[in-house]
This record gives sequence, C-alpha cells and structure tokens, in this order.
Amino acid sequence: MVKEMGAVAVTGAGSQLGRKVRALLADEGGAEVRELGDVLVDDLVEPLDGTEAVLHLASGAPQTPTGATEDVAGTRRLLDAAAKASVPHVVMLSDATVYGAWPNNPVPLTDEAVLRPNPGFTYATERAELERLAGEWRESHPGTTVTILRPVRTPGRNDWLIRALRPLPTVPELAVEPPVQFLDLGDLASAVALAGSKRLDGAFNVAPDRLIPGDEVRSLTGVGPRVRLPEKLADRFARWRFRAGLGPTPPELVPYTLHPWVVANDRLRAAGWSPTVSSEEACVESHEVGPWARLSPGRRQEVALAAAGLALAGVAAGTAYAARTLLRNRRS
Repeated sequence: MVKEMGAVAVTGAGSQLGRKVRALLADEGGAEVRELGDVLVDDLVEPLDGTEAVLHLASGAPQTPTGATEDVAGTRRLLDAAAKASVPHVVMLSDATVYGAWPNNPVPLTDEAVLRPNPGFTYATERAELERLAGEWRESHPGTTVTILRPVRTPGRNDWLIRALRPLPTVPELAVEPPVQFLDLGDLASAVALAGSKRLDGAFNVAPDRLIPGDEVRSLTGVGPRVRLPEKLADRFARWRFRAGLGPTPPELVPYTLHPWVVANDRLRAAGWSPTVSSEEACVESHEVGPWARLSPGRRQEVALAAAGLALAGVAAGTAYAARTLLRNRRS
C-alpha cells in the first residue's frame, strides 16, 4: 500500500522500472514526481530542493559481465546533492549479489547477513560500495533515513546478468546446483514505492516467497541436462567455453551458478509488501524456452550422453594443445 506523498525525485525514471515506480507514486500516492537527469553531469541540487525523498534507480549496465560501471561516482554526486538540498530520505537500489555465492551461505540469507561479493565480479562489489556510501551518508546527516533494497534476478532490470548466470552445461561431479529466485519487475516497483512512501529504514531483501530447486530451473528455462565432470575438468571446460565465445558465463561468475545466494523476504513482508508473481513465472518470463524442453525423455538421455562425450573430448583437446604450447615455449 503506497501512502500519499508530496514531491519525490527519481533517478533512472525513463527505465522500465522507473516508469512503473512513477506510475505507482503518481496514481496511488498522488506524488509530484520529479525526474532527475544524468547523475554524472547534471545539476541535482535544484530539482531535489523541497522533495520528501529521492529514489535512486539509475544503474549502468557493464560492457561485459565482469566490467565496471560509473554508478559509484554518480551515487556520490547524488548523495552530496541530497545533503545540500536537505532531502530527509533516500531509497538506494542495490542487488542480492552483494551477499556473494559461497558453499557455506545459509539458505535463505537474511537482511542482516554479511556482505561478501565474490572477487572478480565488479558489479557486486560496486553495489556493496554503494551501500557503504549510503550508510556513511545517513550517519553524517542525523534525522535522515536510507532504504537499501536488494532484489534478486529481475527480468527487465538486469537481463545481462540473467543471461550470464544461465545453468552451465558442465558442473563438478560433486556439485549440487543451488536453488534460485527470480523477481517480477512490477513487484520490485511496488517495493520501491513502498520504501519511499513509508520511509523504511535499513536493508531489505526483495524476492518472491518460494525458491526454485536447481534442477527445476533447467526445465523452466529449456536448458539441457548437466554433464558431471571432475572439478578441475569442469573448471577448465567453463573457462574454455567462455573464451571460445560458446557461453555467456565468465569464470568469475561461475560461483553464482554453483553456490546458493537466495534471500528471505520476511522483513519487507512485515513492512506491508507482498509479491504478486511467483519465482517460476518470473523465471519463464526471463528466458526463451529452447528446443530441449520439447525433446522426449529418451532423446534427452541420448543428447546428454553425447554432450558428456563432447565435453570430455573438448577438455582433452584443450589440455593437449596447452601442453604442446608450453613444451614449444620451453624449447625455444
């Protein structure tokens, strides 16, 4: 339920998420919504003057899954402007990837869990830095509040990440594929609007209620069966596959496909939010179902066995090539 509000400033107002949030604030909350321009170059103080809150939804997409954005610099400028304009409340959009994907993660992670993004995944470490900046801003300005929202994979918001985290064709032989979550964009918009109107304070996970078991994800997305390999061979194959341009998952993101980083939504639910779209529905929405889903069980088994043979042959060939190259280098 969105309460009535006065003037609210929104960054990233032209994005799919921004448009949904603007509609909720204007239609349900009767708010005057001010669209902020480019947080890196535009003057931000004047449009923030007299606003009850600023909702920071702008987020750059990295050029590569492990690349950097300019979000940290833009957030610093926005927070400085918010201080000068005496804005009492900030809503900051982070991401559930800040928790990192680790074998010993609890399932699910609560809002109080330690942030430990995996090394090499710049997007996640940048979100953690945004949260740190927001926390410092709140401590430096008594009487202000900050909402940190940590949504899971959301179609229409970070599609590049969803593509990069598709289930891998090969996994370590002892690996248990973790459960996953997908969030509807409209449900994320309602969480943002609620956070702004109720002036929620602190960190809140944003996710549907149910977790999708790892093996169900393959069926929902039309991805073929996993091929189990010894851990070292599976790692080599994943690296070779990405370097050869045959897959979207760089080695730095492989942990996010093998270890759990699902979250609990209890705190946000207690504040009055509830999801309207299931994790399964959002998952299907974010993927085009491939031909695998249309194969018979018998044919799937045949393809799986063939894929296993090809994977082993590919890794063996790659290893032999590397060995020959190393031997030539030593001789020269």
